[in-house]
Amino acid sequence: MTTVLQVPYEQQYIEEFSKRKHEPAWMVSLRKEGLELAGSLPLPEPDKTNINRWNFIEGEHEVSADPINDIKELPEALHDFIDQENVSENLIILRNQVPAYQTISQKLMDQGVIFTDIFTALVEHEELVKKYYMTDAVQINEHNLTALHAALMNGGVFVYVPENVQIEEPLQAIFWQEDGSAAMYNHVIVVAEKNSSVAYVENYISHNENEKATANIVSEVFAHDNATVSYGAVDHFAEGMITYVSRRGVAYNDATINWAIGQMNDGNTIAENTTLLEGRNAVTYPRTVTVGRGDQIQNFTTTTHHFGKDTDGQILQRGVMLEKTTAIFNAIGKIEDGASGSNAEQESRILMLSGDARGDANPILLIDEDDVTAGHAASVGRIDEMQVYYLQSRGITKEEAEQLIIHGFLAPVVEELPIETIRKQMTQLIEGKIK
Repeated sequence: MTTVLQVPYEQQYIEEFSKRKHEPAWMVSLRKEGLELAGSLPLPEPDKTNINRWNFIEGEHEVSADPINDIKELPEALHDFIDQENVSENLIILRNQVPAYQTISQKLMDQGVIFTDIFTALVEHEELVKKYYMTDAVQINEHNLTALHAALMNGGVFVYVPENVQIEEPLQAIFWQEDGSAAMYNHVIVVAEKNSSVAYVENYISHNENEKATANIVSEVFAHDNATVSYGAVDHFAEGMITYVSRRGVAYNDATINWAIGQMNDGNTIAENTTLLEGRNAVTYPRTVTVGRGDQIQNFTTTTHHFGKDTDGQILQRGVMLEKTTAIFNAIGKIEDGASGSNAEQESRILMLSGDARGDANPILLIDEDDVTAGHAASVGRIDEMQVYYLQSRGITKEEAEQLIIHGFLAPVVEELPIETIRKQMTQLIEGKIK
């Protein structure tokens, strides 16, 4: 049985919203098409997770917010995300999906780098956005939630790095749901042209522990020939947020896309991370970590899809399950016919800290080519008591020993986040959950 959401919006509302944002005609048409498709397409069907009763259209679509005039006046809720002593010159903050603070260094502007909110990009860089927006990576007609996203997109960021530009300092975006009723239909595009490089990190935070709202997030990353993109993310949505997030990348010849994603949500979550290795020698190393607690349901699918010859995709997933949470980890390596010399590796590890929790690690290899290498490892288990005993013999309490083991277990992903402040914040989130 397939379920279709009843969409509580009409074309007139979409047209008026788009007009307020000064969007071009093609974007208005795309929104209308998405609205029409959302009324007929079924929900996605994540493996072993029934989402038919999840409400993906809760929350206010448009919520006002005040600007942030001085970074030193940031609310305490955001202090952990930013190094107060060394504030980045390249920072964007969306407050209830409204651009509240934006800055980019003069050096990057002089090099032609674009780092701005999605609505400004649609006005000032229309043709660039049109080239990449839901064309090659994520399609509008994949299922109900992609169509709904196209219709209701209400915030996001656009990053463009010209040829031969190497950005040394990470770009950071913070998406802050201050109003517990605010829904997030967020769209992020990162484009790295030939021989360029960029590190981009984003933070999602909400406060709706009791209020219900939706996060429908799409990220599209494009690494052209010999380009490198490092994409870091820490998602920290409160219990009231139902989350669907699709992060998808396309890597061309000799290009690299690395992912370091921390899923720290407290509400039900469906997350997809897919890299299309289109070019020869394209590489991706997706890293995902999560800590689940309460009675939340989570489903994570990481995919490396090999089209080009001699491509390399190595998936690493780590999860810690507490209380009554349920989590599904799918790791998929798909090598198409003709992608000879490719390598698809995957490792999924889950630590169970409660007898009431459930975790499934599913390794999947789909190989249509003979001349390849591929392998997988998956495990679901408890903390090794011998490790705890060894640490206790050195004067460490059992609780401290377990925390040290958990941090070490999750470290391969946390250490990949490109900003030290975010690594510290991620560590604090982990500590808060496991305590």
